[in-house]
Amino acid sequence: MNDAPYPKNMTSNEEVKLLLNSVDQFLERDVVPYVREWEAEDIYPRDMADKMAEMGLFGSTIAPEYGGLGLSASAYTKIVERMSAVSISVPGIYNSHLMMATAVQKFGSDEMKAEFLPKFASGELRGGVALTEPDCGTDLQAIRTRAVRDGDDYVINGEKMWITNSLEGDMLAVLVKTNPNTDPPHKGMSLILVDKTHGYEGRKLKKLGYRGIDTGGLSFEDVRVPANRLIGPNEGRGMQQVLSGMELGRINVAARGVGLARAALEESVSYSQIRKTFGKPICEHQSIQIKLAEMATRVEASKLLLEKAAQAYDTGQRCDMEAGMAKLFATESAMKNAEEALRIHGAYGYSKEFNIERYYRDAPLLAIGEGTNELQRIVISKQLIERNPV
Repeated sequence: MNDAPYPKNMTSNEEVKLLLNSVDQFLERDVVPYVREWEAEDIYPRDMADKMAEMGLFGSTIAPEYGGLGLSASAYTKIVERMSAVSISVPGIYNSHLMMATAVQKFGSDEMKAEFLPKFASGELRGGVALTEPDCGTDLQAIRTRAVRDGDDYVINGEKMWITNSLEGDMLAVLVKTNPNTDPPHKGMSLILVDKTHGYEGRKLKKLGYRGIDTGGLSFEDVRVPANRLIGPNEGRGMQQVLSGMELGRINVAARGVGLARAALEESVSYSQIRKTFGKPICEHQSIQIKLAEMATRVEASKLLLEKAAQAYDTGQRCDMEAGMAKLFATESAMKNAEEALRIHGAYGYSKEFNIERYYRDAPLLAIGEGTNELQRIVISKQLIERNPV
């Protein structure tokens, strides 16, 4: 197992600062000089992913007893936000992986935890979660992928779409229907660990943005998996297990929104002091000042919502409303800040010589991923009513 250059189970501010300093150095040395090449050619940065594994980042939220760093959500989001200011694809490589690990850590048997979590933490095994399907995105209860028990195995048939780490990774936690005849449908859904050696096939998907990361469509044709790969002791708990992991996933996406929104702001502040029109820097024009003020306010408000959601997650309480609010506001802020940055930069914002056009292409993914922002509004509303009965 790889040794990270900082203590495990970091709880003190000094230990977290040490980790963040290591992340900053890693970004400056191993990401910033190459990110445009990865993005332009949509290359999976295997060397960079290996270095993140050496740093222990694939075990960020995995318990120290299994070799993980044991980070709180509050500390974890600080890493994600820093990385996302450089590229939202970088933390995406291990976010889906950690959602898989969270499901195993919370619901897996002792034997499953002992077998897989140390390998997840070290990055020896990397993967993600396979939820969405060609005809099913937000409405996960409508999935069609089936897992039928056959002796000591499950036999899986179906398709999955938009799956991170599906081609470059080693293993996926796959959401399946083990009983398609239940009502409501979620009671017939289960989560099963499937590694690539079991024989699923995939193809790389081309995307507008969020490039330099492995995103694939998968086909499962009579894929046979040992029955002991079922996460949890019983079938029918897959939806609850997925939703538990998605709280952390939505907090992660919110942190990526903060990072992108901040990057768009910082580059706009800098550019506005250099670019001149009508004899003075454009930052002295009131129309630009208003844009910068609103961009900065969105960043700071997003940070506060993110911090509140992470703190709620760390207490162990239900936090789908807090995570939904943070995800909704931070990602909409990222979209708006990217648009305003493009307007401030003018034609240069449209040029690939600047990062702005990439922010503009990347931001919409954040409003869609881990549950659309339309869904977040519904989740928030339902929780408001549930928490405030008359």
